[in-house]
Amino acid sequence: MDKNEKDFEQEVENEVPEKRDYEEELLKIIRSDNPPSVIKDELDNYHENDIASIVPSLTEEERKKLYKTLGVDKVSEIFAYLDDVDKFIEELDAERAADIIESMDADDAIDVLEELEDDKKEEIINLMEKESVQDIQLIDSYDDDMIGSRMTTNFIAISKNLSVKQAMKKVIADAAENDNISTIYAINDDDTFYGAISLRDLIIAREQTPLDDIITTSYPYVYATETVEECIEELKDYSEDSIPVLNKENFIIGVITSSDIVEVVDEELGDDYAKLAGLTAAEDISEPLLKSMKKRIPWLLALLALGLIVSSIIGKFQTPVISAGLVLLYSFQSLILDMSGNTGTQSLGVTIRVLSDEDFKGKKKFLFILKEMRVALCNGLIIGSLAFLTIGLYLTFVDGQEAWFAFEISACIGLSLVTAMVIAGLDGTAIPMLFQKIGIDPAVASGPLITTINDLIAVCTYYGLSLLLFVQIGVFKVA
Repeated sequence: MDKNEKDFEQEVENEVPEKRDYEEELLKIIRSDNPPSVIKDELDNYHENDIASIVPSLTEEERKKLYKTLGVDKVSEIFAYLDDVDKFIEELDAERAADIIESMDADDAIDVLEELEDDKKEEIINLMEKESVQDIQLIDSYDDDMIGSRMTTNFIAISKNLSVKQAMKKVIADAAENDNISTIYAINDDDTFYGAISLRDLIIAREQTPLDDIITTSYPYVYATETVEECIEELKDYSEDSIPVLNKENFIIGVITSSDIVEVVDEELGDDYAKLAGLTAAEDISEPLLKSMKKRIPWLLALLALGLIVSSIIGKFQTPVISAGLVLLYSFQSLILDMSGNTGTQSLGVTIRVLSDEDFKGKKKFLFILKEMRVALCNGLIIGSLAFLTIGLYLTFVDGQEAWFAFEISACIGLSLVTAMVIAGLDGTAIPMLFQKIGIDPAVASGPLITTINDLIAVCTYYGLSLLLFVQIGVFKVA
């Protein structure tokens, strides 16, 4: 083995060097006594996302000083990366907030405005320039599942009839307002989409070269009204920095950038994973209770209906060995197990996704557990109440049981469902968090363990309540 191979092996064996702590560096710069001009020059060396990560650690006074030092354009780029951005917008007067949002790309501005209270949102929009408001309204006019809602109006378009020199001057002039310049779009005399030009090709082209020679006329594009689901695979297939978005008249009204494509793909994968977990769509960490319930309850209701059918079939196979009452309890066991299992799977699916958030720690974890238990309790009360009424009526009018007896059975089932679903919600949230804490992949290990634990708890809860409510008072007896 020669020296180079040995050095390579040694390098592979060594640990990865520790990276610079940008947050510590940034806090030190911002809290220094240096003049604002010096602080600005030093901060210009850092990415806006890194600066955004330390904004919550600053005091309100420090934040306002930072905004003044950096200027509106830089602050608008930082705000595009902030979580809970409404909190920081509220610290600003409406005019300054309008200036910052106005400087953002229209798609980022929409994300910020959606987090604000209606009164604050309207006040800020009224202070913004008409052109910026029109861009925002254009993107906002498309449904969330349409490509148009994900585009940005930050792009450069030039006439196909320009010379190379004229095209270069046009790009330089427009670059001050539009920073997506790696791909320039060419349009026909009637402003319809013609093709695209790589900035590199434009720079190296000779002056006498016809512009048409460097325009790619078969460049990919999408229509604003296409759904994300329809064209996601097409978008993934192209490794372009941006793809034009056209309206029905074939005018370019925006572009989908590579970062937008990554975000769209991530959301689609999240929704697919959510559907596997029995949710209608992916959930956010801070999502309101009612919104979370709406995403989970449809599958739970469907499962309740299927569970009732299964239980009614099981109930037909009665034997004389045990009393009819015990058979009824046994026939609804699968319903309790299924509802408990699905609730645990839903909580697990949401938890696995939020565990990837770097800011998900401490108080956020505790509040998230409480939120999941509240969702499970509310869903449990809905499902339990429906089960109580449905099963009670079924046993009375279809199975021919006495009404008091039928509703005692259904009450036991309803209470068991509520209890089992709340505990399943806690398991599905706490167990993956515990696994992550001890260094075990929660996505791999949580599923089997949660399924087993939920089955155990559901059975113990169901038959425990049955024993407490019925057997002890002599309602059920083994024959």
